[in-house]
Amino acid sequence: MSKKLRVGVVFGGRSGEHEVSIRSARAIIEAIDGRKFEVLPIAITKEGKWLSPTDSAKLLPPNIQPLLASSRGYPNGSVAILGDPSHKGLISFGANARSLSAEKLDVVFPSLHGPFGEDGTLQGLLEMADIPYVGCGVLASACGMDKVAMKSLFVEAGLPICKHIWFLRSHWKKDPKRVLSKVKKAIGFPCFVKPANLGSSVGVSRAQDRSSLGQAIDLAAAYDRKIIVEEEIDAREIECAILGNDEPKASFPGEYVVHDEAARFLDYNEKYANTGHVEFVVPAPLPKTMIAKIQRLAIRAFQAVDGAGLARVDFFLRRGNKELFINELNTMPGLTEVSGYPKMWEASGLAFPQVLANLIELSFARHREKSLTKTSR
Repeated sequence: MSKKLRVGVVFGGRSGEHEVSIRSARAIIEAIDGRKFEVLPIAITKEGKWLSPTDSAKLLPPNIQPLLASSRGYPNGSVAILGDPSHKGLISFGANARSLSAEKLDVVFPSLHGPFGEDGTLQGLLEMADIPYVGCGVLASACGMDKVAMKSLFVEAGLPICKHIWFLRSHWKKDPKRVLSKVKKAIGFPCFVKPANLGSSVGVSRAQDRSSLGQAIDLAAAYDRKIIVEEEIDAREIECAILGNDEPKASFPGEYVVHDEAARFLDYNEKYANTGHVEFVVPAPLPKTMIAKIQRLAIRAFQAVDGAGLARVDFFLRRGNKELFINELNTMPGLTEVSGYPKMWEASGLAFPQVLANLIELSFARHREKSLTKTSR
């Protein structure tokens, strides 16, 4: 029997999506093929401390423990991946900060959402360490995290997007009246206010007037230095999953169907608390021509940011004239038991364990392709 590949699943992190990341890691560990892979859990606290596999395992449910690689021999202390390709693994440190042991990692699965994980920072560290990793590279991760940069790339690629403006937190603090007037003139009401660099609807609010706009900006500014404001569109919310590197494939699209108007929009609670107000339906009830159009645009959006591995592309389909807009692209979409990405691939004929195996193989393929590039002359 060939040796199992060791997969370092990194989760948690310094982000408002810390808890979602833990749920994604749990889903990955439960679904991954234990005959081919063994998982080494690597948790990052909200303060940014990297925990040993022993301590990381404690953050996961008890039923997950038998699915993990043995973490015996890891003392209490910190661990780290060093930006040094001579190590290519997880280094364990004791209380005196002396290196005690090193654990080889064949591949890293960065199950992190939001800043300090999905934004290119961890991807840059893994590039320096020369360790294959699942998902988009530094550029795509950074641009996919920053909604302003992402939309600029979409415009350059000729993709349809909704009306929006952005400003900095410092501008808001310096002259709030000017910012409020600018938003009212350029976007109007109602509108949505978001942190430019975050996901899972954390820090997102719907503003109906000048007063609620100020409150919404304050909330978004608590999570990011850059704030984006978008027009509200009376639309159906459609998603499409992408899998691949240079020749990506698109899944059947799914749709969030609102059953209760109490769900004014898909906030964090509606996405993860299973309130029953909203149902994710896949395949989305759409004509074949519209499905094909969504799949084409999703692939183009993925290529516009130079994506790799996976992404989820979110759309608005305006009611009435059926005008289609790309809202945003997520380079590490939620992989929890309620997330759309695995559901869309399952409906497209690809079960979650196979999706994970494909993602790991894609990470090796991208690593091999990048190794062909000269680094000296």
